[in-house]
Amino acid sequence: MAISAQLQLVKDLREKTGAGVMDCKKALEEVDGVLEKAVDWLRRKGMAKAAKKSGRVTSEGLVTAAQSPDGKHVAMAALLCETDFVARGDQFQNMAARVAQTVLDSNPADHAALESLMGEDLTQLIASVGENMQIGKFARHTCVSDKEIVGSYIHANGKIGVLAYLTVGKAASVGRPEVLEFAKNLAMQVTAANPMALDAQSLDTAAVEHEREIYRQKALEEGKPTNIVDRIADGAVKKFYKEVCLMEQPYIRDDKKSVSDITREAAKAVGDDITVTGFARIQLAVE
Repeated sequence: MAISAQLQLVKDLREKTGAGVMDCKKALEEVDGVLEKAVDWLRRKGMAKAAKKSGRVTSEGLVTAAQSPDGKHVAMAALLCETDFVARGDQFQNMAARVAQTVLDSNPADHAALESLMGEDLTQLIASVGENMQIGKFARHTCVSDKEIVGSYIHANGKIGVLAYLTVGKAASVGRPEVLEFAKNLAMQVTAANPMALDAQSLDTAAVEHEREIYRQKALEEGKPTNIVDRIADGAVKKFYKEVCLMEQPYIRDDKKSVSDITREAAKAVGDDITVTGFARIQLAVE
């Protein structure tokens, strides 16, 4: 393998795992230079963080949200640029707001459709500011019943945006301050804790089994008795669920309770059913 290619692999592996340079080199040697196998090798050795932790913010820009007057349609979108100086400028912030509004109004089918709607205006802004820009991820949600609520939250620095979806048992509960506050708190939970899925059932089965196998192999390599390896792996998977599943995560304002716990408490307080149905999260430069 060429030296430049090997160095790039080491760099990529460090970014994915947070492991040291020598550990990354050793891992790549052990698996013949296959990046994803090297990630697993490092995790088995306890030298790498879980996949959930591997994303790193590398670009500047802004996430913005837009909502229809009746609250039934909500959208958010990311607009990326090269520097924080440009991201804080009025021209860029106005364009970022227009991107989210365009997603709300036009409901583009995909990224290419959104770019075709915004391309000319964006090109003009690029020429004016002298810095490259591009549209990032976007999301849009329509409430299909009068019992749905969308909680939205944009982090203070505009780097992260979240839409949280829930339903209530009675339409009369939709506008209640306690329910709206819960929806916002739920969106803040997703912002801070970055779940991968709503619950364990929503996780990809193959991904869960992949995690389980990593924990099994790690236990075996640590010399644990074979008759308890599966039990150790099962326990590790349960811990994994608490890290990556929204409803099982510790609540950010009271880590002795899970999100499921505080959802039940909120429902009891308003005297109505509350069901969390999903979420969308956009963070700049995270794939």
